[in-house]
Amino acid sequence: MTEKTYQTSCGIIHYWVNTEAERKTPQLIFLPGLTADHRLFDKQLEYFEGAYPVFVWDAPGHASSWPFDLTFTLMDKARWLNEILRRENFDHPVIVGQSMGGYVGQAYAQLFPDRLSGFISIDSAPLQRQYVTAPEIWLLKRMEPVYRHYPWKLLLSSGTKGTATSEYGKALMRNIMMVYDGDQERYAKLSGHGFRMLAEAMEADLPYPISCPALLICGEKDRAGSTIRYNRVWHEKSGIPLEWIKNAGHNSNTDQPETVNALIRGFVETM
Repeated sequence: MTEKTYQTSCGIIHYWVNTEAERKTPQLIFLPGLTADHRLFDKQLEYFEGAYPVFVWDAPGHASSWPFDLTFTLMDKARWLNEILRRENFDHPVIVGQSMGGYVGQAYAQLFPDRLSGFISIDSAPLQRQYVTAPEIWLLKRMEPVYRHYPWKLLLSSGTKGTATSEYGKALMRNIMMVYDGDQERYAKLSGHGFRMLAEAMEADLPYPISCPALLICGEKDRAGSTIRYNRVWHEKSGIPLEWIKNAGHNSNTDQPETVNALIRGFVETM
């Protein structure tokens, strides 16, 4: 993987690509969730690198993509992603988004429906307003103080044990969270901004259509918010296929990487 940077009006985004592959299309775009970084997809990159062109980033404001002005919207994020993909000549992207990464994928589908070749949601949820309640949106806008005043040791523990079930997944998430050790204020601002940005995108009440081939993946032991409930309803209303991952939490791609990798490979091979 080659690390590169992209300058935006709010800061510099760091991302990694490898275009040397047996097949030139589609390209796999891995987007980690809120507060996670590119390492969340290490097992997927190990598996797919060399088979397909691959991309992963530290999302704006995250890890290496810092300092960053946290005034951007979810749509800004999707536009920057598109600019980077065009720069890299990724013209048949399949977005594989975990949690917040899945929301970015849906924003991308709204803005660039003809550019997206496929969409895979991993432990994410629908962005449409119809799926969330007013109290849920109200709460999303007010999460920053919670993260600022929550004891860091307890936050570190809940952030690792609450997102993963496997020892590998827990250790990885702990290492990722340690990027913010000693700077809980930064972690709180990043989290608070992410949830506000998400709430505002939901309030926009856009259709966020998924007109390309799509797949929903969710861990059977996902305890992050109402992710399991959201995925059930998303599947029922949209008809998008849903795969439940046994013995996996919110980061199911780290808890059961072999299973998730097989699902991704099966998806792209039958597009």
